[in-house]
Order: sequence, then structure tokens, then C-alpha cells
Amino acid sequence: MQRAPYQVLVLPFRRLKGSEPLYAIFRRADCRVWQGIAGGGQSNESPLESARREAFEEGGIPRSSSYFALDSLSTIPVVNICGFEWGPDVFVIPEHSFGVRMNSPEFTLSTEHSECRWVPYAAAYRLLEWNSNKNALWELDTRIRTRKLVTERRPAVKGQTARTNLSAQRINGETNGEVRRRSR
Repeated sequence: MQRAPYQVLVLPFRRLKGSEPLYAIFRRADCRVWQGIAGGGQSNESPLESARREAFEEGGIPRSSSYFALDSLSTIPVVNICGFEWGPDVFVIPEHSFGVRMNSPEFTLSTEHSECRWVPYAAAYRLLEWNSNKNALWELDTRIRTRKLVTERRPAVKGQTARTNLSAQRINGETNGEVRRRSR
């Protein structure tokens, strides 16, 4: 499968009723830095599909989990990824960011990561190495706290996307049937 010219970042979170959100951060086995789950897209995938695949491969996160597309978008120099694979005029590629709500605190780590920790926002922000991860974490935390978290729905027709604004009860792990829809 050919590598697509973008990266994805996935930040798992949990919020138990009446408590502050916790975020999972991962220590890379090779360079020992803390980050979210990150990886490259494949040519036949959308960024959301890539996020689901990477989270499953690196953390054992079920593909059916609820993913939340974030507006945070960074760029990464191609020399830090795989060189000039996409030609001499492609210097940076985008990194698309997602949150994923976890129903269980358990992970199945790949060999890419040596450990994982569930921590509150301040600790995660302090430990994360990359500014793109910190920016996406801030957005995710702010959206959770202000009840403005939106989820990508799987489109009925490939290529179409829709976002659903979740009620505060749904974000907090409860459901009351109140789901307001808005187009992106």
C-alpha cells in the first residue's frame, strides 16, 4: 500500500461522570518522548480511516470507538517522515488531529511504545514533546469542558462527511437521546 502525504494524531480520553477528563499519552520506545498515537495515512484511506487504523495498530483501540475530528492542523517536514517520497516540491505534509473516547482504560501497546499513562490535562500538556500534540490536546480539552465536541459520522456515501454535535450528557458518558446535527 502506498503512503499518503499526511499524518494523523490520535488523543484517547476518558471522562467518568463528575470527574475531569483524563488523557492517554504514549512514550515512544525509540526516542523516549511522550506523544499521542501518530502515524501515516495510506493512499486508499481518509484521515479518519487512518486514525482508526493507527489507533488499533498502536494501542488496540477498537475501530468502532467514537472519534472526534479536531480543527487543529499542523504540518511536518517530509524529511522527518520519509524524505521526498512525494516529489521534490513537497516539503511539508499535514497532520490531522482526532480525539477518541475510551470506554476502557486498557490498551494493547505495539512495540512502537514502551508505556502509556492516563493523566489529567496539565500533566499531559507538560509531558507531551511536540507542540502539535499540545495544541490538539488544548483544543480537545476545551471542547470537552465547553461541551462543543463533535464526532465524525461514517458517511452513507464515500467522500461525504457530516459532524454531529453531542450533548453534554453524551460527552460525559451518559446518553439521553439529545443529538443535534449540524453540517460542517
